[in-house]
Amino acid sequence: MNTKLERNDLCWCGSGRKYKKCHMAFDDKIRLFSEQGHLVPEHEMIKTPEQIQAIKESCKINIAVLDYVSENIRAGMSTEEIDKMVYEKTTQLGGIPAPLGFEGFPKSVCTSINDQVCHGIPSEEDILHEGDIINVDVSTIYHGYFSDSSRMFCIGSVAPEAKKLVDVTKECVDIGIAHVKPWTFLGDMAAVINDHAKINGYSIVREIGGHGVGLQFHEEPWVSYVSEPGTEMLMVPGMIFTIEPMINMGVPDIYVDEANDWTVYTDDGQLSAQWEVTVLVTEDGCEVLCW
Repeated sequence: MNTKLERNDLCWCGSGRKYKKCHMAFDDKIRLFSEQGHLVPEHEMIKTPEQIQAIKESCKINIAVLDYVSENIRAGMSTEEIDKMVYEKTTQLGGIPAPLGFEGFPKSVCTSINDQVCHGIPSEEDILHEGDIINVDVSTIYHGYFSDSSRMFCIGSVAPEAKKLVDVTKECVDIGIAHVKPWTFLGDMAAVINDHAKINGYSIVREIGGHGVGLQFHEEPWVSYVSEPGTEMLMVPGMIFTIEPMINMGVPDIYVDEANDWTVYTDDGQLSAQWEVTVLVTEDGCEVLCW
Protein backbone atom coordinates (compact mmCIF):
# COMPACT_ATOMS: atom_id res chain seq x y z
CA MET A 1 0.00 0.00 0.00
CA ASN A 2 0.98 3.62 -0.43
CA THR A 3 2.38 5.81 2.36
CA LYS A 4 -0.33 6.64 4.86
CA LEU A 5 -1.41 10.28 4.91
CA GLU A 6 -2.56 12.21 7.96
CA ARG A 7 -6.26 13.10 8.20
CA ASN A 8 -5.78 16.78 7.41
CA ASP A 9 -3.27 16.32 4.59
CA LEU A 10 -4.40 17.05 1.06
CA CYS A 11 -5.70 13.90 -0.60
CA TRP A 12 -3.38 12.01 -2.93
CA CYS A 13 -5.98 12.09 -5.74
CA GLY A 14 -5.43 15.79 -6.50
CA SER A 15 -8.96 16.85 -5.59
CA GLY A 16 -7.66 19.60 -3.30
CA ARG A 17 -9.78 18.23 -0.46
CA LYS A 18 -8.53 17.05 2.92
CA TYR A 19 -7.71 13.35 3.02
CA LYS A 20 -10.32 12.65 5.72
CA LYS A 21 -13.06 14.10 3.50
CA CYS A 22 -11.88 12.37 0.33
CA HIS A 23 -10.13 8.99 0.06
CA MET A 24 -9.36 8.14 3.68
CA ALA A 25 -12.23 5.65 4.12
CA PHE A 26 -11.49 4.25 0.65
CA ASP A 27 -7.85 3.62 1.57
CA ASP A 28 -8.80 2.12 4.93
CA LYS A 29 -11.02 -0.39 3.15
CA ILE A 30 -8.23 -1.34 0.74
CA ARG A 31 -5.80 -1.65 3.64
CA LEU A 32 -8.05 -4.25 5.30
CA PHE A 33 -7.86 -6.43 2.18
CA SER A 34 -4.09 -5.97 2.06
CA GLU A 35 -3.75 -7.04 5.69
CA GLN A 36 -5.70 -10.19 4.82
CA GLY A 37 -3.01 -11.05 2.26
CA HIS A 38 -4.79 -9.93 -0.90
CA LEU A 39 -3.15 -8.13 -3.80
CA VAL A 40 -4.44 -4.55 -3.85
CA PRO A 41 -4.01 -1.63 -6.29
CA GLU A 42 -1.59 1.22 -5.76
CA HIS A 43 -2.85 4.78 -5.95
CA GLU A 44 -1.34 5.12 -9.42
CA MET A 45 -3.88 2.58 -10.71
CA ILE A 46 -6.84 4.66 -9.54
CA LYS A 47 -7.78 7.17 -12.22
CA THR A 48 -9.00 10.65 -11.29
CA PRO A 49 -12.22 12.06 -12.80
CA GLU A 50 -10.15 14.27 -15.09
CA GLN A 51 -8.07 11.34 -16.30
CA ILE A 52 -11.19 9.22 -16.82
CA GLN A 53 -12.75 11.91 -19.00
CA ALA A 54 -9.58 12.21 -21.07
CA ILE A 55 -9.41 8.42 -21.51
CA LYS A 56 -13.04 8.42 -22.63
CA GLU A 57 -12.17 10.92 -25.37
CA SER A 58 -9.45 8.57 -26.60
CA CYS A 59 -11.97 5.72 -26.49
CA LYS A 60 -14.36 7.65 -28.74
CA ILE A 61 -11.71 7.69 -31.46
CA ASN A 62 -10.89 4.01 -30.94
CA ILE A 63 -14.56 3.07 -31.34
CA ALA A 64 -14.93 5.25 -34.44
CA VAL A 65 -11.91 3.56 -36.04
CA LEU A 66 -13.29 0.08 -35.40
CA ASP A 67 -16.67 1.18 -36.74
CA TYR A 68 -14.89 2.35 -39.90
CA VAL A 69 -13.15 -1.01 -40.24
CA SER A 70 -16.47 -2.78 -39.72
CA GLU A 71 -18.04 -0.81 -42.55
CA ASN A 72 -15.25 -1.59 -45.01
CA ILE A 73 -13.71 -4.98 -44.23
CA ARG A 74 -14.36 -7.59 -46.94
CA ALA A 75 -13.07 -10.67 -48.70
CA GLY A 76 -10.24 -9.91 -51.12
CA MET A 77 -8.83 -7.15 -48.94
CA SER A 78 -5.26 -7.39 -47.64
CA THR A 79 -4.51 -6.79 -44.00
CA GLU A 80 -2.19 -4.02 -45.20
CA GLU A 81 -5.32 -2.21 -46.43
CA ILE A 82 -6.81 -2.54 -42.96
CA ASP A 83 -3.64 -1.02 -41.51
CA LYS A 84 -3.92 1.95 -43.88
CA MET A 85 -7.57 2.43 -42.95
CA VAL A 86 -6.73 2.44 -39.25
CA TYR A 87 -3.84 4.87 -39.65
CA GLU A 88 -5.77 7.28 -41.86
CA LYS A 89 -8.94 7.29 -39.73
CA THR A 90 -7.06 7.58 -36.44
CA THR A 91 -4.95 10.52 -37.59
CA GLN A 92 -7.93 12.17 -39.29
CA LEU A 93 -9.66 12.20 -35.89
CA GLY A 94 -6.60 13.66 -34.20
CA GLY A 95 -5.25 10.48 -32.64
CA ILE A 96 -2.09 8.44 -32.92
CA PRO A 97 -2.12 4.64 -33.49
CA ALA A 98 -0.61 3.31 -30.26
CA PRO A 99 0.87 0.10 -31.75
CA LEU A 100 2.94 1.94 -34.37
CA GLY A 101 6.53 1.71 -33.17
CA PHE A 102 5.56 0.27 -29.78
CA GLU A 103 8.52 -1.91 -28.77
CA GLY A 104 9.36 -2.09 -32.48
CA PHE A 105 5.93 -3.13 -33.76
CA PRO A 106 5.91 -2.00 -37.41
CA LYS A 107 2.22 -1.30 -38.06
CA SER A 108 -0.75 0.71 -36.73
CA VAL A 109 -3.00 -2.25 -35.89
CA CYS A 110 -2.88 -5.98 -35.12
CA THR A 111 -4.72 -8.24 -37.58
CA SER A 112 -4.91 -11.86 -36.46
CA ILE A 113 -6.48 -14.38 -38.83
CA ASN A 114 -7.83 -17.88 -38.05
CA ASP A 115 -5.12 -19.69 -36.00
CA GLN A 116 -3.29 -16.46 -35.20
CA VAL A 117 -4.05 -15.76 -31.55
CA CYS A 118 -2.86 -12.14 -31.46
CA HIS A 119 -0.27 -9.61 -32.69
CA GLY A 120 -0.72 -10.44 -36.35
CA ILE A 121 1.27 -7.98 -38.47
CA PRO A 122 -0.59 -6.48 -41.46
CA SER A 123 0.85 -7.41 -44.83
CA GLU A 124 0.06 -7.01 -48.53
CA GLU A 125 0.46 -10.78 -48.78
CA ASP A 126 -2.23 -11.63 -46.23
CA ILE A 127 -5.51 -11.58 -48.15
CA LEU A 128 -8.86 -12.13 -46.47
CA HIS A 129 -10.83 -15.03 -47.92
CA GLU A 130 -14.44 -16.12 -47.63
CA GLY A 131 -14.75 -18.15 -44.42
CA ASP A 132 -11.90 -16.48 -42.53
CA ILE A 133 -12.30 -15.08 -39.04
CA ILE A 134 -10.12 -12.14 -38.07
CA ASN A 135 -9.44 -10.10 -34.97
CA VAL A 136 -8.72 -6.40 -35.56
CA ASP A 137 -7.09 -4.89 -32.47
CA VAL A 138 -7.08 -1.07 -32.41
CA SER A 139 -5.34 1.11 -29.82
CA THR A 140 -5.28 4.90 -29.80
CA ILE A 141 -3.34 7.72 -28.17
CA TYR A 142 -5.25 11.00 -27.89
CA HIS A 143 -3.68 13.95 -26.08
CA GLY A 144 -1.43 11.48 -24.27
CA TYR A 145 -4.21 9.13 -23.12
CA PHE A 146 -4.60 5.54 -24.29
CA SER A 147 -7.56 3.37 -25.33
CA ASP A 148 -7.65 -0.24 -26.50
CA SER A 149 -10.30 -2.60 -27.91
CA SER A 150 -10.73 -5.23 -30.58
CA ARG A 151 -13.48 -6.97 -32.53
CA MET A 152 -13.86 -10.22 -34.40
CA PHE A 153 -15.06 -10.20 -38.00
CA CYS A 154 -16.45 -13.12 -39.96
CA ILE A 155 -15.55 -12.78 -43.64
CA GLY A 156 -18.52 -13.80 -45.74
CA SER A 157 -20.05 -17.15 -44.90
CA VAL A 158 -18.00 -18.97 -42.27
CA ALA A 159 -18.22 -22.54 -41.03
CA PRO A 160 -20.71 -23.08 -38.16
CA GLU A 161 -17.93 -24.14 -35.79
CA ALA A 162 -15.99 -20.94 -36.52
CA LYS A 163 -19.09 -18.78 -35.99
CA LYS A 164 -19.77 -20.54 -32.69
CA LEU A 165 -16.22 -19.85 -31.48
CA VAL A 166 -16.58 -16.15 -32.32
CA ASP A 167 -19.98 -15.94 -30.61
CA VAL A 168 -18.95 -17.82 -27.48
CA THR A 169 -15.86 -15.65 -27.14
CA LYS A 170 -18.10 -12.57 -27.20
CA GLU A 171 -20.32 -14.22 -24.59
CA CYS A 172 -17.26 -14.76 -22.40
CA VAL A 173 -16.47 -11.04 -22.54
CA ASP A 174 -20.08 -10.12 -21.75
CA ILE A 175 -20.06 -12.50 -18.77
CA GLY A 176 -16.78 -10.98 -17.62
CA ILE A 177 -18.23 -7.46 -17.81
CA ALA A 178 -21.18 -8.55 -15.66
CA HIS A 179 -18.75 -9.82 -13.01
CA VAL A 180 -16.63 -6.69 -12.71
CA LYS A 181 -17.76 -5.45 -9.31
CA PRO A 182 -15.92 -3.27 -6.80
CA TRP A 183 -14.41 -4.99 -3.76
CA THR A 184 -14.28 -8.34 -5.51
CA PHE A 185 -11.29 -9.88 -7.28
CA LEU A 186 -10.05 -10.19 -10.83
CA GLY A 187 -9.99 -13.93 -10.24
CA ASP A 188 -13.75 -13.88 -9.67
CA MET A 189 -14.22 -12.49 -13.17
CA ALA A 190 -11.62 -14.83 -14.65
CA ALA A 191 -13.29 -17.92 -13.23
CA VAL A 192 -16.67 -17.28 -14.83
CA ILE A 193 -15.05 -16.52 -18.19
CA ASN A 194 -13.01 -19.72 -18.01
CA ASP A 195 -16.04 -21.76 -16.97
CA HIS A 196 -18.07 -20.55 -19.95
CA ALA A 197 -15.26 -21.31 -22.38
CA LYS A 198 -14.78 -24.81 -20.95
CA ILE A 199 -18.52 -25.59 -20.99
CA ASN A 200 -18.42 -24.95 -24.72
CA GLY A 201 -15.38 -27.18 -25.22
CA TYR A 202 -12.79 -24.42 -25.60
CA SER A 203 -9.61 -23.41 -23.80
CA ILE A 204 -8.15 -20.04 -22.82
CA VAL A 205 -4.59 -18.90 -23.49
CA ARG A 206 -2.71 -18.74 -20.20
CA GLU A 207 0.37 -16.68 -21.02
CA ILE A 208 -1.32 -13.57 -22.46
CA GLY A 209 -4.05 -11.57 -20.74
CA GLY A 210 -5.56 -8.16 -20.23
CA HIS A 211 -3.92 -5.11 -18.70
CA GLY A 212 -4.46 -1.74 -17.17
CA VAL A 213 -4.66 1.08 -19.69
CA GLY A 214 -5.18 4.82 -19.88
CA LEU A 215 -2.06 6.70 -18.86
CA GLN A 216 0.12 4.16 -20.67
CA PHE A 217 -0.51 1.51 -23.32
CA HIS A 218 0.04 -1.31 -20.84
CA GLU A 219 -0.22 -0.75 -17.10
CA GLU A 220 -0.79 -2.83 -14.01
CA PRO A 221 -2.74 -4.93 -13.28
CA TRP A 222 -2.10 -7.90 -15.53
CA VAL A 223 -5.45 -9.64 -16.07
CA SER A 224 -5.53 -13.44 -16.22
CA TYR A 225 -8.54 -15.45 -17.40
CA VAL A 226 -7.50 -18.76 -15.88
CA SER A 227 -7.46 -17.75 -12.21
CA GLU A 228 -9.50 -18.98 -9.27
CA PRO A 229 -12.21 -17.00 -7.43
CA GLY A 230 -10.84 -14.88 -4.60
CA THR A 231 -7.43 -14.54 -6.22
CA GLU A 232 -5.60 -11.86 -8.24
CA MET A 233 -5.97 -8.13 -7.59
CA LEU A 234 -8.81 -6.48 -5.74
CA MET A 235 -11.03 -4.42 -8.06
CA VAL A 236 -11.88 -0.93 -6.75
CA PRO A 237 -13.65 2.10 -8.24
CA GLY A 238 -11.42 4.10 -10.57
CA MET A 239 -9.44 1.17 -11.97
CA ILE A 240 -9.40 0.85 -15.77
CA PHE A 241 -8.34 -2.36 -17.52
CA THR A 242 -9.09 -4.53 -20.53
CA ILE A 243 -11.10 -7.73 -20.71
CA GLU A 244 -9.72 -9.73 -23.65
CA PRO A 245 -9.67 -13.51 -23.24
CA MET A 246 -8.02 -15.34 -26.13
CA ILE A 247 -10.09 -18.46 -26.66
CA ASN A 248 -8.86 -21.46 -28.64
CA MET A 249 -10.95 -24.11 -30.31
CA GLY A 250 -8.35 -26.71 -29.31
CA VAL A 251 -5.60 -26.73 -26.71
CA PRO A 252 -4.47 -23.54 -24.95
CA ASP A 253 -0.83 -23.92 -26.03
CA ILE A 254 0.67 -21.25 -28.25
CA TYR A 255 3.92 -20.29 -29.95
CA VAL A 256 5.43 -17.09 -31.32
CA ASP A 257 6.41 -16.82 -34.98
CA GLU A 258 10.22 -16.83 -35.03
CA ALA A 259 10.25 -14.94 -38.33
CA ASN A 260 8.82 -11.73 -36.87
CA ASP A 261 8.94 -12.33 -33.09
CA TRP A 262 5.42 -10.94 -32.71
CA THR A 263 2.63 -13.05 -34.14
CA VAL A 264 1.22 -15.66 -31.75
CA TYR A 265 -0.30 -18.89 -33.14
CA THR A 266 -2.23 -21.79 -31.67
CA ASP A 267 0.11 -24.73 -31.20
CA ASP A 268 -2.31 -27.20 -32.79
CA GLY A 269 -3.28 -25.00 -35.76
CA GLN A 270 -6.91 -24.72 -34.68
CA LEU A 271 -8.86 -21.47 -34.65
CA SER A 272 -8.60 -18.77 -31.99
CA ALA A 273 -10.86 -15.79 -31.27
CA GLN A 274 -10.69 -12.67 -29.13
CA TRP A 275 -12.85 -9.66 -28.34
CA GLU A 276 -11.44 -6.85 -26.23
CA VAL A 277 -13.15 -4.14 -24.21
CA THR A 278 -11.84 -1.50 -21.82
CA VAL A 279 -13.79 -1.12 -18.58
CA LEU A 280 -13.88 1.35 -15.71
CA VAL A 281 -14.71 -0.07 -12.28
CA THR A 282 -17.50 2.03 -10.74
CA GLU A 283 -19.19 2.14 -7.34
CA ASP A 284 -21.74 -0.51 -8.33
CA GLY A 285 -20.21 -2.42 -11.24
CA CYS A 286 -18.39 -1.18 -14.30
CA GLU A 287 -18.73 1.09 -17.31
CA VAL A 288 -17.57 -0.16 -20.71
CA LEU A 289 -15.49 2.66 -22.16
CA CYS A 290 -14.23 1.06 -25.35
CA TRP A 291 -15.59 -1.85 -27.38
